[in-house]
Amino acid sequence: MKKYCRQDHHLMAAWAADCAERVLPFFEKAYPGDDRPRKALETCRAWVSTGVFRMAEIRGASLSAHAAAREAKDNHPAFFAARAAGQAVATAHVPQHAPGAAYYALKAVAAADPALAKAHVAREFAWQSRRLPEHLQQELSGRILVRENSRGISVRIRKGSGF
Repeated sequence: MKKYCRQDHHLMAAWAADCAERVLPFFEKAYPGDDRPRKALETCRAWVSTGVFRMAEIRGASLSAHAAAREAKDNHPAFFAARAAGQAVATAHVPQHAPGAAYYALKAVAAADPALAKAHVAREFAWQSRRLPEHLQQELSGRILVRENSRGISVRIRKGSGF
């Protein structure tokens, strides 16, 4: 697995949280009483700002966001938004989770409006790419594959070497 310097690790976690936060309204609108994905992003941002790492807290926040996703499985935009939050906070532990947050955010955008998924996903992917520092852009956004197919848009993540 590739090693990152502390600054890049923090940049990746902040970026992952930004990606997830953009789609969090899909979850919060459908499940207004469930704050687990929001708390996961707050935990991620706290780690980015303080550098204080408590494995139980990070892991708990990630698992809680993923549990919220499982409970929202019938609402695809909400499901993917909660997954994005779970991946974002997990970036504090392993930086390779950062592309997972972006990936699930794109899946949420596509699921929210299938008829216009191509345009919305392209816009969101461009936004994600612009928010990354240049030296991380190719590596991280290169892991996310957006393709058009007979059913519309396909968003995949590549887990090659170092992942």
